[in-house]
Amino acid sequence: MIDGHAWTAGSMIEALVIGVTGHRNLALDEVAGIRERVRGLFVDLRAAFPGLPLTLVSALAAGGDQLAAEEALALDMQLVAPLPLPHALYAGDFVDAESRARFERLRLRASVIELPLLDEESFGASASAHEARDWHYAQAGIYIASHCHLLLAIWDGRQTGLLGGTAQIVRYQLSGQKPRLLERRRRQAGYSPLGGDNERFVFHVVCSRAVDDGTPLPPLQPLQTYWRSIERTTPGDSGIPDELKAMLNRISQFNHDATRYTGPIGAYIASKAQQRGLRIEQLGPIARRFAAADWLALHFQRRVTVAMRALYTIAALMGIAFVLYEQLSQSSMIFVFLLLFASGFLVDRMARWRSWHRKYLDYRALAEGLRVQSFWHRAGLSVTGDAEFAHDNFLQKQDVELGWIRNIMRSAGLDASRHPFRSPTDDLEHVIREWVGAPGDCGQLDYYERSLLSRTRTHRQTERIGTVALIGGICICVFLAVFVFTLPVDTRNELVALMATLSIVAAVREAYAYRKADKELIKQYRFMRRIFSTARQALDRAEDEDEQREILRALGEAALAEHAEWTLMHRERPLEHGRP
Repeated sequence: MIDGHAWTAGSMIEALVIGVTGHRNLALDEVAGIRERVRGLFVDLRAAFPGLPLTLVSALAAGGDQLAAEEALALDMQLVAPLPLPHALYAGDFVDAESRARFERLRLRASVIELPLLDEESFGASASAHEARDWHYAQAGIYIASHCHLLLAIWDGRQTGLLGGTAQIVRYQLSGQKPRLLERRRRQAGYSPLGGDNERFVFHVVCSRAVDDGTPLPPLQPLQTYWRSIERTTPGDSGIPDELKAMLNRISQFNHDATRYTGPIGAYIASKAQQRGLRIEQLGPIARRFAAADWLALHFQRRVTVAMRALYTIAALMGIAFVLYEQLSQSSMIFVFLLLFASGFLVDRMARWRSWHRKYLDYRALAEGLRVQSFWHRAGLSVTGDAEFAHDNFLQKQDVELGWIRNIMRSAGLDASRHPFRSPTDDLEHVIREWVGAPGDCGQLDYYERSLLSRTRTHRQTERIGTVALIGGICICVFLAVFVFTLPVDTRNELVALMATLSIVAAVREAYAYRKADKELIKQYRFMRRIFSTARQALDRAEDEDEQREILRALGEAALAEHAEWTLMHRERPLEHGRP
């Protein structure tokens, strides 16, 4: 028991989140076929990824939204309903009693999220009530697409340009192009056209609409299915795209690791809650995910450190064994050399097979992204601000293989909206103290101060070892030059072996420091200390909470950019046996 509540792996399991957008006026003779294809998609995803429970995100509008929601509930999937308008206003948009009754039934079985109303200034005082509603539908569609791993589109394929329509949401999902209003409101979020963001997918079920000339866009035919991404389109029966499969497999691996280490992760999360004076259930979903990812990152970091030290120690000993074999004619050293090589090979194979280095970097990147997302959420920078869309740019330009991290951040933002409980420490004062802090006290300022000192000491030790080896080698050379004709051959060989050993030790230590990126990290820590110090001063000078939130927003963006650089730097320095 932890704080009176049992911690279970189920508390941390990531879901496969499917958003849905669809026409309201589906052709009646196609409804059964559409249901079959939607149900088939859900069944196929469940079979392919048994470690990922399925969640559907639907606005519960008439037509495609309600159809997909009914099929999801029939398969015991979780249903989340972001409503574009408050319940009373939204219910009035259903034109017939049947669709309204279905909406009410589905709403009672869903986790409802009431999205905030846009202010009149956003879309203009002259806008009609109909236009205002369209802006809210667009906001809901963008919200669904921004928080799902896969978008299900029940769509005729026609580009209508209607605000908040299915075509516009599909376009946003694939290209990142938002309606003018939402683009202005979230100008820092969204996709970069050069980012190579290829982890956003649409499963397209082609349909007709119950209107004049409501047939699909030629050459599309009703009830055809397609997998769509920004780069390619493939038939729906060709199997799940490899990129999507790889991304979901990484999320499944995160679930597997979280389940495997349930006990220590639970204790770690409890300690995080205790530091804030809270019970574990008072931590928000983003904070809990952060703590789990942080524990996993620390766990695999320790394994990487042990493996790296073993490999570099083995490399040094191999060099020394070879020198002894060559200079001192110690024949047995060749067997020691081969034994050391085999040992290093086994350590390298184990580290690669279990993906320690990749998991360490991936989970650290995930933890840092969730750290910023959690602090933003606690500071009130969520739902109506950019914070919930931080994932769209995080690591996009640096490494497209890390799309699964962005998708976990998407689902974390969704869960935070579903569970809007705010703990006693969810305010600006606590966030500033815990996140920014002060040197020698707490927060990132203290972390960067301590880390800078530690890395600087380590770098100086490396330089001292190199200096000692250099001076020792020069002294031995001078000594050999002076007494070259008087020293016995064995003594000369022993001195040469000692000189070579010193050089090996210095070289291996320098290579170890390079692999750890000590010099680069010292510069990075110094830079981030200055960023957080400047932020601390700006926060202290701020005249109101809105100004403080803007400072925290900018600070979070700087922290995400810094960690993207850190991730890229370390991914270029993998563990490799035989290449110190």
